[in-house]
Amino acid sequence: MQTERAVAIIGTGNMGGGMARNLLAHGFSVHVRDIDPRKTQALQALGAQVHDSPVTLAAAAPLLIVCVVTADEVQDVLFGAQGAVSALKAGQTVMLCPTIAPHDVERFAQHLSPLGVHTIDAPMSGGPARATEGTMSLMVACPDAVFAQYAQVLNVLSNQLFRISERVGDGARTKLVNNLLAGINLVGAAEALALAERLGLSAQTTLDVIGKSSGQSWVGMDRMQRALKNDFEPLAHMTLLTKDTRLACEAAAAVGFEGPLGRTASSVFAQACEAGMSDLDDGALLQLLRR
Repeated sequence: MQTERAVAIIGTGNMGGGMARNLLAHGFSVHVRDIDPRKTQALQALGAQVHDSPVTLAAAAPLLIVCVVTADEVQDVLFGAQGAVSALKAGQTVMLCPTIAPHDVERFAQHLSPLGVHTIDAPMSGGPARATEGTMSLMVACPDAVFAQYAQVLNVLSNQLFRISERVGDGARTKLVNNLLAGINLVGAAEALALAERLGLSAQTTLDVIGKSSGQSWVGMDRMQRALKNDFEPLAHMTLLTKDTRLACEAAAAVGFEGPLGRTASSVFAQACEAGMSDLDDGALLQLLRR
C-alpha cells in the first residue's frame, strides 16, 4: 500500500544505499531492490523492505528513485524483463539519479509520460557519506508541480538542492558540465603531483601548499590525499569519470562546442582504464601519470 512517506529505491550501492539510510533515519518507509543481495540485506536490518524485482518495488511507493549507473541499466530496470513500467500507475513519479546523457533522460521521460508517470531529472554529486548525511547535491529539473509534490523528500535527501529548470534533461546537462570540470581538475592535480615528485619535491608538502593556494580543487585534494597513501580502494571507480567525461564531450560535440581541455582529460581516464585501473579509485590517475 502506497503512502506519501513511502519511497522506493532501485540500486542501493554507494549512493543509493546512502540515500536509503538517510530516509530511514528520517522515518520514511523505504523499499529497496538491488541485484546484490548483500546490499539490501544490510538495509533490511535497518528497517527497509526488500523486493525481489523492479515490478514489486514500483508498486510499493509513489516515488521510485532509480540509482543505477548507466542508461542501459536504467532501460533494463524500467522497461526490461520484470521492469518497473508494468507496475507504474498514473500519478507516480520516477526520479532518475544516474549521470547519463541528456537525450537518454528525455527518452525515458517520453516513454513514461503517456502512462501519466512523471519524471524528475535529478543527478547527484557528493559521495556516499554525504548521501547518508543528506548533504549531497541534487540538480533537479522537472515541472514545478512535481517539484512541489516531492519537496519534502528532496529536501531530506539533499541540503544542496539546485532547482535547474522545468525542462527534463537540464539536470543531466548540468551534471555533465560539473563532472567534466571535476575530471579536468583531477587530471590536473595528478599531473601536478607527478611533476612535483619528478622535480624532487615532497608530494605531501606540495599538496599541503596547493590546498591553501590558488591550485586547490576539492576533487584534487580529496583524491590525491588518498593516492599519496596508496589507498586506491574505490570510493569513486575510475570507470565513473571515464564515462562522465566521455558523455560530456559527446554533449559538447552535439552542440558544436570544442574546448581545449575536456577531450584531453577524457582521454587520460580512458588510458587509465586501458592500463587496468578500471576497478581502482580514480585517484589512481597519480600512478598512471607517474609513469
